[in-house]
Amino acid sequence: MALKLRPLAFSKGFPIWVSSTAYLSSISCAKTIETHPENNPDPPNLSEFELNIQSLKTKLVPDNLARVLDNTDDLSSAVKLFKWASLQKRFTHTAETYFKIVLKLGLAGNVKEMEGFCHHMVKDRCPGVGEALLELIDVFVRHGRVSEAVKVLVNMTAGGYRVSVETFNVLLGALVKEKRDFRDMVLVYKEMVKAGVLPTVETLNYLIEGLLESDRFESALDQYRRMRKKGCSPNSRTFEIIIQALIAKDRMDEAVVVLNEMFELDCQLDLSFYTCIIPLLCRENKPAEGIRLFKMMRASDVMPDSQIYGVLLQCLCKNLYLDDSIKVLEDMIETGLTPPSHVFVDVMNVFCTLGKIDDALKFLEDKHILETSAYDVLLEGCCNTGKITIAKDLLVEMSERNLADCNSWNILIRWLCENARIREVFELLGRMVVSFSIPDCATYSALVVGNCRISNHREALDIFQHVRAKYWLLDPTSYSELVKGLCLEEMAREAADVFYYMSSNGCSLQSSSFNMLIKGICETGKVIEAIRLQKLAYYSGTFYASSTYSTILIGLSRLDKTKEQMIILSKMLVEGCNFDLDAYCILIQSMSEQNRVKECVLLFSMMVSKGLEPDSERLVSLLSCIDKHSQLHRILGSIHNLIRNSEVLNSTAYNILIHGLWKEGYKHDANRFLDMILEKGWVPDAKTHALLIGFWERLRVHFFISPQSTIGLVVISPSILILEDTEERLTGMNKIRVRN
Repeated sequence: MALKLRPLAFSKGFPIWVSSTAYLSSISCAKTIETHPENNPDPPNLSEFELNIQSLKTKLVPDNLARVLDNTDDLSSAVKLFKWASLQKRFTHTAETYFKIVLKLGLAGNVKEMEGFCHHMVKDRCPGVGEALLELIDVFVRHGRVSEAVKVLVNMTAGGYRVSVETFNVLLGALVKEKRDFRDMVLVYKEMVKAGVLPTVETLNYLIEGLLESDRFESALDQYRRMRKKGCSPNSRTFEIIIQALIAKDRMDEAVVVLNEMFELDCQLDLSFYTCIIPLLCRENKPAEGIRLFKMMRASDVMPDSQIYGVLLQCLCKNLYLDDSIKVLEDMIETGLTPPSHVFVDVMNVFCTLGKIDDALKFLEDKHILETSAYDVLLEGCCNTGKITIAKDLLVEMSERNLADCNSWNILIRWLCENARIREVFELLGRMVVSFSIPDCATYSALVVGNCRISNHREALDIFQHVRAKYWLLDPTSYSELVKGLCLEEMAREAADVFYYMSSNGCSLQSSSFNMLIKGICETGKVIEAIRLQKLAYYSGTFYASSTYSTILIGLSRLDKTKEQMIILSKMLVEGCNFDLDAYCILIQSMSEQNRVKECVLLFSMMVSKGLEPDSERLVSLLSCIDKHSQLHRILGSIHNLIRNSEVLNSTAYNILIHGLWKEGYKHDANRFLDMILEKGWVPDAKTHALLIGFWERLRVHFFISPQSTIGLVVISPSILILEDTEERLTGMNKIRVRN
């Protein structure tokens, strides 16, 4: 806001001086003047100063001094000239001469020296000083010298001069605009309070904006709530500032609360509010609030621009507000604005998503819309809802009206291909060519998909060869279907050729199809080529799962490529891949073969901790690997986890554990597993039986039992064995309980 002041004689034009680096100490403008030339790195231009003195000696009056000050480019010379005039008899400075020197110093950035002159200007109370000070504030604000303007204001209020609320608001607005420290705003507001000036809504708006800019949201909201206590009501700008700041800080719920309070107040909103807030609400996906503001805007005869129409329509269509979308679009057309083509596309998408195909067709006809893209959306909607007859009729009509382009034909051809209706496709292709639409990459992509859907993969491959001869590219789905189909036909070599071509052109392949390709190549024994394909996939942006690595590891294990397996393992670790069950099993077996026992045990424990459970056959194989190195005792925790969570351990696995742990000296643990196997009703295998027989022989020797004795070993449980005289079984006498 610019100050509205009565024009002053001394304010008619002034130059903007370059900032000086001179340091001038504050002086008294009375008869005692101190100068410090030794502190001034740029001495005044003596010849210019002396000439000015000569011209003023005989006619030293305020008007002449003001004129000379105005024309003096050297700041130091101007200050010295002003001081010289102060020492002359019968000369008194006026508001105009003070204005000139304060202005020069302020625009040059010499705040300290300027403040000294400003202080004496107020103290001398020359006629017209009040207006001169107001003019200085206005000039400083307009030239971005807000700090200087604040200094003038402080001196002005200290001198008892009346300052209007408009002047305070100008300064507060400038501080907000320049994003100054909030303490500067507090200083100005305190001066306002000291001067007894009541704030207006504009004052409070600036304070709230300053608080929000300095991230003092709670204080800003408190000021907003207390506005009525200060005799003000929030206006359009108040709500714009607060809602915009809350949304910017992701405090959407609070923004909606303030918005609802605004609705209750029935506040008169201006164009700036609508232009700012409606797009913000739409971007935050608040269609209900957005359309409500739009209706208020139109009711108050405020004209929206194309941006508001655009973002609102996009938001309404995204949330399937069909009726509101149509009304806003109609309003846009009535105001004389031309909707961009994407607006019609968005509205047609809503029709089709809601399944209102007939209404969509009527809408296009009633509004005389001739946008091909809008008709294409309707064509796609017909296909997605299975209304193929309507789609065919619509395409014929579009062709007759010259609205159909190549994409229009491709939409229907693609749907027919994806649904394996190849005969209809060739019929449609004929019509397409007759209508002078030339098949493009999208057409051939659809044909590849169509042939793959009817398992005619060789024909699909021929189409691909035709496309490659033209240096064209298919779409990602077509490549995926083709590679997958060729792998199913055991044509992995041909599938690899397709992948080489597409990846060399920066096209990525779906991970499922790529995994099938790697598996197919590995099954042919060409594991090294599979590794090359994987490297190519990395650079072409094709994502692959850990199962891809597992497939390669399986292939390498079949070829006894231990070194290469370690390289793959390193890559998996570097890339942060999660090992799947296949990878763990292969690596455990590989580590066992290399006698890397520590890694073998670690991998088994990791596998179980991640909840990966091998089937019984695989588990037996893994346990055998670890048993070979007598390390079963190191995986006991993992084995107990498997037993608790599944029934994966069969009798063979238990027997391996019993025999292995006994052999490793962990007989107590072996006995616990023997308990389990007997509880399940399983018979120990020959190795386990031999262990028990051997143990009985040791007991017999220990207790001096002869081989001819009727005492035998009765197994009550693996941890409780009873020596019993079989002839006294009924009496229960002479039983000796032996604990293992």
